Amino acid sequence: MLEALIKAGFSITATWPVRTEMSNRTIATGTNALTSSIILVCRPRSQSAPIVTGDRFRAELVSFLPNVLKNLYSQNIPPVDLSQACIGAGMVVFSRYEKIIESDGTCMSVRAALQAIAEISNAFAAALETEFDSETRWVLGWFEKYKFNQGLLTEAEILCKAKHTSIQKLIAAGLISLQGDKVRLLKREELVFSKEENDFGKESIWKVTQYLIQVLDKNGEKSAAELLSRFCLSFAKLIRLLAYRLYDICDKKGCRGESIFYNRLVSSVMGNVLSITHHRFFTYNE
Repeated sequence: MLEALIKAGFSITATWPVRTEMSNRTIATGTNALTSSIILVCRPRSQSAPIVTGDRFRAELVSFLPNVLKNLYSQNIPPVDLSQACIGAGMVVFSRYEKIIESDGTCMSVRAALQAIAEISNAFAAALETEFDSETRWVLGWFEKYKFNQGLLTEAEILCKAKHTSIQKLIAAGLISLQGDKVRLLKREELVFSKEENDFGKESIWKVTQYLIQVLDKNGEKSAAELLSRFCLSFAKLIRLLAYRLYDICDKKGCRGESIFYNRLVSSVMGNVLSITHHRFFTYNE
């Protein structure tokens, strides 16, 4: 469709992710079915549209996409829809030119443009890990490689140095199991959660996120949203960023069952939090 639009002489000038699908429809039950439609706004491309190099195109993507992604993250776009929204934003840059010439003299295809958009979007998402605490950054690195399977202690220690933490800190935080020379990330049901409000600030973002998912799974979206709004609203931005990152990892690794939780956390729980905090604001002022 994108290629047809461009060949027909159109330029994509804007993309709007619009929530159009009901989460309780049959196909969406227990799945990562899309919840948004990505509206493409098109205009006839200018007759004087320039021709640029592939390097120029990629440089513009690096400059343009991060601001778009920040906005999409803040709007609670469901993780399952995020990649589609990124494609639309990247094609805004691609379609403004008559041609994009690669280093070998050939014209860049839509497929190559989509690959460049995905690479830059993934690099931006990975760079956001610096906002997390060191234990959460370690968990992300370990989870991406091993998920909840065992790995060698030596590899865990190397990763600890890279993420500025230690095996002792991870054990003290209740995140890993150490048996001989083998390390394993504890599963959600194995984690011990404190229910005291003051203790949430001491936990890693990974652990708070997993607690929210446990509540979401057992008690539903409203209970998870109320917990987030009461105890850890100050962590909402980081929890959302972590959910996006974990969804991306699970999606690439084929962990469909696990990815559903992170998609629900963003699309439903975060939305309910906005409703709860909005209601409290007006109740207080009345």
